Amino acid sequence: MDSQIDSENEGLYELRPVARYDDASRANAATTGQTVGNAATEQGKRHGLTRYVGARHLGCVLPAVSAALGAPVPTHIHPDSERLRVELGLPHARAAIVVLVDGLGFWNLTLRRGHAAYLRNLLDDSAGSRPISTCFPATTVAAMGTFGTGTCPGLTGMTGYSQLNPRNGKICQLIAFRDAMSPQELQTQPTMFSALAGTGMRVTSIGLPKFAGSALTEAAFHGADYHGMRSMDDRVRAAAEASREPGITYLYFNECDKAGHNYGWESEQWIAAFEKVDGCLGLLRREVPRDTLIVVVADHGMVQTDPQQRIDIAATPQLSQGVALVGGEPRAPMLYVNPDVDPRDVADRWRDYLGERAWVGTRRQAIDAGLYGVVRPEVEPMIGDVIAAANDRVTIVDSRFQTDRATRLPSVHGSATVMETDVPFLIDYID
Repeated sequence: MDSQIDSENEGLYELRPVARYDDASRANAATTGQTVGNAATEQGKRHGLTRYVGARHLGCVLPAVSAALGAPVPTHIHPDSERLRVELGLPHARAAIVVLVDGLGFWNLTLRRGHAAYLRNLLDDSAGSRPISTCFPATTVAAMGTFGTGTCPGLTGMTGYSQLNPRNGKICQLIAFRDAMSPQELQTQPTMFSALAGTGMRVTSIGLPKFAGSALTEAAFHGADYHGMRSMDDRVRAAAEASREPGITYLYFNECDKAGHNYGWESEQWIAAFEKVDGCLGLLRREVPRDTLIVVVADHGMVQTDPQQRIDIAATPQLSQGVALVGGEPRAPMLYVNPDVDPRDVADRWRDYLGERAWVGTRRQAIDAGLYGVVRPEVEPMIGDVIAAANDRVTIVDSRFQTDRATRLPSVHGSATVMETDVPFLIDYID
């Protein structure tokens, strides 16, 4: 590995078991009438990419915060929000601000902690000293749906950056919902914000103007009063002002993710964005009134890519044979095979070619292993017939369907390495 960070922390770029969803077995049994429990656990072990984590999951954050505000909201996956609050160590509060810093994984933060005076102090607290897990794939679309509904990608239908739209047979892109179903048709789970607003609570969402009324915002965060502001400082002041009234505020920063994709998360530009986010959060802490709870999380982390480990499906017959469409992303591609092709044959060829460079499984294996949590029948065909999760700093691209720039981003995410799936869970209570 070329960079100093990689050479000193090689284990962070290795695949590790994906976090299953707390209470997933119970919820799946209620949905399908099947008993999964121990059988699902054994399947997960056999497929080698799942583990259990209890409450320390991104999908548990908003249910736990709802309980901290005295209005516990259950979800399909998490029926006991108060238990999540206790397990996550959240105090009761009059108001809460939940900050999501896009792309700021736990280890990205930890390895650059010297640039973050405010966040460093929260990391040193016992509650913030260990990460929570995001979903699989570790990417914004899937994570935002999981976070915003307190459920999982298999229920939200948001299973990756891009996926098959069974209605038109096209690969749809879910940041902009291009060629996709409408947000209401695809994502049928109630959002945490709509549930909290239904209790009469003030629910405020603060982000960039371009996301006001966007399809992704509608799918993941419907029900909040949205305020769009370009300036990071303006967003912070708006959040602080909103917190003077009891209720919940969601505050979004995309600057670290943007710098990471454009320049690499180890770049000076990323550090500058990171320092600005940290300064804004320090300002937020100074501006909010007493009895306000601040929770800082992220949707995923980032890995630095290696051009020498870039694999192009289009240029590799062993990988392209039988594959009609490619969705997902370079760290977690989803393959949709031709109608006359057995996905198991494609998966076998991919395993033979990639070896230790990726985990490869069929859709059935991935679902049985719990990678997407509980999966609605309508969502199953949206998931690839074959799924891969890249190891190390490997990217798996397809120049037939992706722009050259998109296949050569300096930092990406989506797979199941520690760098990508560990995200911070930092608590600051202003008493």
